[in-house]
Amino acid sequence: MERRNWVRLDNASNIFLAAKNDIDTKVFRLSAELEGTVNPRVLQRALDIVYKQYALYRSVLRRGLFWYYLEESNLRPVVRPETQSPCAPIYHFDRKELLFRVLYHQDRIHLEVFHALSDGTGAQWFFEDLVSEYISLMHLEPQSDGVEADPDRVTDQREDSFAKHFRKSRQKNFGKAALSALEKIYLERENDEPVKKTAVSSATMDEPDMIDDNQDQQTIYRIKGTKTPDNRTRVIELELPLDQMLKLAKSFEASLTVYLTALYLVAVEQTKEENAKSSALTISVPVNLRQYFPSSSARNFFTTVKLSASIADRARPDIQKLCRQLSEQLKAQTNQAYLEDRLNRFISFELNPFIRVQPRPLKDFILKIINRINNQKVTVAMSNLGRVVFPESVRPFIRAVYFHTSAIRPQFCMISHENQLTVSFTTPFVETEIQKRFVELLREEALPVTVRANKVTKEEMEGNANEPMPSLSDNSKR
Repeated sequence: MERRNWVRLDNASNIFLAAKNDIDTKVFRLSAELEGTVNPRVLQRALDIVYKQYALYRSVLRRGLFWYYLEESNLRPVVRPETQSPCAPIYHFDRKELLFRVLYHQDRIHLEVFHALSDGTGAQWFFEDLVSEYISLMHLEPQSDGVEADPDRVTDQREDSFAKHFRKSRQKNFGKAALSALEKIYLERENDEPVKKTAVSSATMDEPDMIDDNQDQQTIYRIKGTKTPDNRTRVIELELPLDQMLKLAKSFEASLTVYLTALYLVAVEQTKEENAKSSALTISVPVNLRQYFPSSSARNFFTTVKLSASIADRARPDIQKLCRQLSEQLKAQTNQAYLEDRLNRFISFELNPFIRVQPRPLKDFILKIINRINNQKVTVAMSNLGRVVFPESVRPFIRAVYFHTSAIRPQFCMISHENQLTVSFTTPFVETEIQKRFVELLREEALPVTVRANKVTKEEMEGNANEPMPSLSDNSKR
């Protein structure tokens, strides 16, 4: 009998199995809009070449008695036309199937990935190589063996970087882990703990718009809305000039991530119900741990931090002050010592002797409850994949790159290519007031914004069934 390679799921991936549902499928999408209609036969050739180089992507998810694990398979991926809604479910408990799919529609190539397989950075490597290989085969002088992948991307792609950097230190004290892991890691209010005052300036702590240390004293605002009829994700895409956006963010003395996060929170505050009580806004922000701990793994290697703010003057918010507050919080929560301590506590749960011997369904049940509790403390979410870098020869054939995820709550994702920044909003709700207000705030700064959205209601779909991305504004390109 053939013996296949397998690896246990990393620390971050187990929560995705317990938390996924029909609304939040834990699937994310990377898309490239090309100059010209996609040729599916050439795309299949490109996928076959790149697939051979990425052992991780040959994995299927299996269920053991105690944990899930990834097992190498002989399955072959097949490119397909886009027929389902964005980020439709990929993993099904009763099927042995790959954990990603490659789709095409008109001039777009889509890569969709189940988050238990990889994070955005790992998927971005596969995506960049796939699109580069396709363009090479389609338009350039093809190489005999295809575009060669970066050795750093394919050598250690299946490494569990959580285990490499944190597990050994926690294995030294099982007793301590058994006594405190579950209580300290998951059931505590992780990011509701006060950040040490040495990490945040006293001036920031005294800001009147700043949420104080004890978040228990303030209600966290949660957005409500009308769920889409068939649980499909509402997607709204913005296209912006990157150079102008960077210049604008700099004028507020903030990074692009912080500035857009601040703008998003203002949009949420200004679209609250008129009779809404005063409440704090929180936003979940993923952090790529490869920036702090060396890793070339394509598997999940990230954590999340939570930023908070209370905007006192809804009509005239001080965006520069809000940016300063968010920057201070982000800096405090992303220093290496803070991250190392936090991640060691996460690993303690995984290594807890009592937890380890519990059957997998019980672990899933515990994680599901924990996820539900944590969701109640988050207003919105965001994710920034940064800049996509393609070989110089293929760049002229790529018009834009997009990134978005399934959503249990309103959120936005951002990614850039050349001088174009794309911001993609996803929400489980039909309503688009927050996203429209965000666009208005950008246009008040004299920025050119292109807006497109998918159709989620019967009325929208009956309007023009052949146009997948109708306009939400007069500045649309479709």
